[in-house]
Amino acid sequence: MPYRLILAEKPSVAQSIAKVLHVTNKKEGYLEGNGYLISWCIGHLIGLANAETYDEKYISWKKEDLPIIPNPWKQTVSPDKAKQFRILKELLNRKDVTEIICATDAGREGELIFRNVYYQAGCKKPFLRLWISSMEDSAILDGFSHLHPGTDYDNLYRSALARSQADWLVGINGTRLYTSLYGTLLRVGRVQTPVLAMLAERSEQIANFQKQPYWNLHLTAGALTVHREKIFNKEEADRLSTLCQGNPLEIRSVKQEERTAAPPRLYDLTTLQREANRYFGYTAQQVLDTVQSLYEKKLCTYPRTDSQFITEDMESSVYRLVTECRRIFPFTAGSNQDIDVKRCINNKKVSDHHALIPTAEIAKADLSHLTAPERNILEQIAMRLICATGKKHRYQETSIIAVCNGEEFTAKGKTILDNGWKETEQCFRKKLNSTEKENAEDPEPLPFVQNGQNMGTAATQITNHFTSPPKAYTEDTLLAAMETAGNDNFDKDTEKKGLGTPATRAGILEKLVKSGYVTRKGKNLIPTQEGMNLVSVMPEPLKSPIMTAEWENTLMKIERGEVSDEAFLSGIIHMVNELVTATSAPSPEKKQLFSTSTNSSDSIGACPWCGSRVLDGKSSYYCSDRNCGFCLWKKSSYLEKMKCSMTKKLATELLKNGHSHMKNLYSARTGKMFDADLVLTETVDKNGSRIASFQLEFPNSKSNPR
Repeated sequence: MPYRLILAEKPSVAQSIAKVLHVTNKKEGYLEGNGYLISWCIGHLIGLANAETYDEKYISWKKEDLPIIPNPWKQTVSPDKAKQFRILKELLNRKDVTEIICATDAGREGELIFRNVYYQAGCKKPFLRLWISSMEDSAILDGFSHLHPGTDYDNLYRSALARSQADWLVGINGTRLYTSLYGTLLRVGRVQTPVLAMLAERSEQIANFQKQPYWNLHLTAGALTVHREKIFNKEEADRLSTLCQGNPLEIRSVKQEERTAAPPRLYDLTTLQREANRYFGYTAQQVLDTVQSLYEKKLCTYPRTDSQFITEDMESSVYRLVTECRRIFPFTAGSNQDIDVKRCINNKKVSDHHALIPTAEIAKADLSHLTAPERNILEQIAMRLICATGKKHRYQETSIIAVCNGEEFTAKGKTILDNGWKETEQCFRKKLNSTEKENAEDPEPLPFVQNGQNMGTAATQITNHFTSPPKAYTEDTLLAAMETAGNDNFDKDTEKKGLGTPATRAGILEKLVKSGYVTRKGKNLIPTQEGMNLVSVMPEPLKSPIMTAEWENTLMKIERGEVSDEAFLSGIIHMVNELVTATSAPSPEKKQLFSTSTNSSDSIGACPWCGSRVLDGKSSYYCSDRNCGFCLWKKSSYLEKMKCSMTKKLATELLKNGHSHMKNLYSARTGKMFDADLVLTETVDKNGSRIASFQLEFPNSKSNPR
């Protein structure tokens, strides 16, 4: 019997597809039935090989061995996912599999995940591409009715692979170069280093800021108060106050103008992340994880989108969706505004995926089962959809110029005529008990006055103020800066992509925090001293947002077939060659910057990779031979999910025995506690770097939460 093989990115997605296609027979690592085999990749099964794979001499990190330029490139299977890859390889090469369907996430990374497995398995069968923006049953069925030839996405794959190889070239060579020169592990990244440089620059601006005093003069006559602001000379403020005190205030001009504020656009991922940081304090990664969960629960559309528009064919379905959102969500109770979906339509600005919106599934789903973050983010997405299709906010702006003893003073006021779409946003904020100052800059209504009117004698008041330093970056403002980084250096007609993509920016921020280069203080992202020191020794090409933004634009051109991936990588290789050639040994003063990074010189054990001492550092337990690169991070998301941490005792036991028996680990799936052996293993990251990892073993099957 011939089969169609479907490869999804995650088991949960495979289950959703299987449900729609009535595939129910569970096998080891896949599902079978109704003429289909459905399996999954568990994220990145295959990655670029680490440097040692090309030559054993690269086990030691030496400047004279750089640059490392693989030719040809090699890829390896992640050790902890080898079993699933063997299953996929067997399925791909089964003789009864006559058709293959790529059903990984519809984007650059999803394409790379599938292609890596496909090519590593040695498969040469033609394949089709499932490209959908929603996990709703109807969307899945429609997607299978309109499958695309796999070759339509060859350029998307080339772009994804070129991005991966560029990250490897810059990350591996940059990290080894600076680590070997400075004698301590210094992590360099194609995108993370320019982002760290932006944070460091802002931190320096704040530290070096010299506040200046200034004075505002306020004149009150009757019900009207007018102002002269930012007087930087105290004597001048006193002179004006004396001049005007007790003298008549006369209205010279009154200008009234009706203005409107158009509804906001629908959400793309970055805008959602920015506003969720403002509303709830969520990090970009928390928002991405949450919206991905909502997508897999069929409650919202594809999250990793960079579009804020929908297409013409969606008009009627989105109209119905807005109606449902108004019915379901409490902050829209009583809303009876007209619905204008056309404002959200722009076919030219929808490429791979349309804007992020709820799905029709919200009308049937039991939303009470959602976690608090899921509920918050879903309501936020629904709120934006209602606002985007609502009426304009209309207001009357009044500007008054008044004269006292020959000196002009001004006042501005605003009167709301029709709250429009802002009514929904204000209800949403009220429901959250939001402490954010909404429209703090909006002036209050002014009293009615006429040209030439004498307001009576003026009473003066001087208030003292100081200029403010730039504000520290929050995830909201940093994401905005990443989006627009380098834009001023491009022509007006150049497509601008900034630093990273909607899909990668959250991971970049988390990597900086995990590496100990950035810390979170409330909502603010603050570079640590280690981060500041790292930026201080980086050359301009590595920390320039302009160059990195240009690379992102080139990757988009590869995706569209306008530029070859070979030309792009040739430029990266040229830059890496120049970097290695131009970078010389640091001065003793510069090297001293990185000489105090450990808490203790005492060894906690022997490195399992090279046998050197493992030391207790500020953020990790790391190998004293910086050429090695082994470390155990004190903040491990893998362990934190099970409600435990990498203590000194645990690290010591892992180094001694290679494993540690753990009691009372938490299972997020079942909500129960369990016992297991934590085994120290290793894998490679996307850049091909060797990294320590863990896996669980269950010697007593009764303790297995699965």
